[in-house]
Amino acid sequence: MKNSLIHSFDNSLIVPKTRLNILYRGPLESCNYDCRYCPFAKKKNTRAELAHDRACLEKFTDWVAQQSRPIGILFTPWGEALIRRYYQENLAQLSHLPQVKKVAIQTNISCGLAWLKNVNKDSFALWTTFHPTEVSVDKFLEKCKALFRLNISFSVGIVGKKEHFEYASILRQQLPASVYVWVNAYKREPNYYTDENLRFLNDIDPHFDLNNTIYQTKGKECFAGETSISIDGKGDVKRCHFIAQKIGNIYEQPLSEILAPSPCSNTSCRCYIGYMNLKSLNLERIYGDKILERIAV
Repeated sequence: MKNSLIHSFDNSLIVPKTRLNILYRGPLESCNYDCRYCPFAKKKNTRAELAHDRACLEKFTDWVAQQSRPIGILFTPWGEALIRRYYQENLAQLSHLPQVKKVAIQTNISCGLAWLKNVNKDSFALWTTFHPTEVSVDKFLEKCKALFRLNISFSVGIVGKKEHFEYASILRQQLPASVYVWVNAYKREPNYYTDENLRFLNDIDPHFDLNNTIYQTKGKECFAGETSISIDGKGDVKRCHFIAQKIGNIYEQPLSEILAPSPCSNTSCRCYIGYMNLKSLNLERIYGDKILERIAV
């Protein structure tokens, strides 16, 4: 095994898709946590900013309700959204739309959980992340076990820094085997992991090597822009979060004028919500229809 592998591949395994996956990120920029690496740590939006974010979210929900094709949605907010009631309400509403086959959100699950009784558990899921500097592992595990009892589909993740290894081990040991625990590779330092570290992390997350890889993607075939798009609060569409070029606006034109296959224009891809769309990786063989919430099946 190697650290942060530069991975090349062919396009021999391409699985056609009919569902449109949407990564939604509105103007919200606030969080109740204070992680030192995050620009939105303990940042607060004004009431006017929150009202604008709510209006954007409700407009997006109304647009989704008007669509006929199967849709999956992953909310990737800059900060923590589920402490806002209007996110809870809109996600619950989206989960009951017949065309929405999946609605998931990235969250620290610091919010209350009573609202989850209103979601459609067949389509709703959570992508949860444990932040060791912000909450005790026991308190986080209590929330996870409550989700399990509520029959909410969820994954659990942690950043793979060496000082987090103990917590990663506790999470894996304490959670049911059916709950997927993933580890985000720490890629800011070359050759960060020893062989022993890699063996440990692969025991926690059997798909860790997929994340501990920098994929060379220039010119490679990708579902981004074809059956997966990124949408912001204005309705502007980009192929993915990591390509700045706007390709359309959902409120100004039909999807048929926006969606089209196109090779990746970036040199490399290193984040799950980007490389999950690489056609040659065919990650649905690992995640099935749970690829948005990052649950290996």
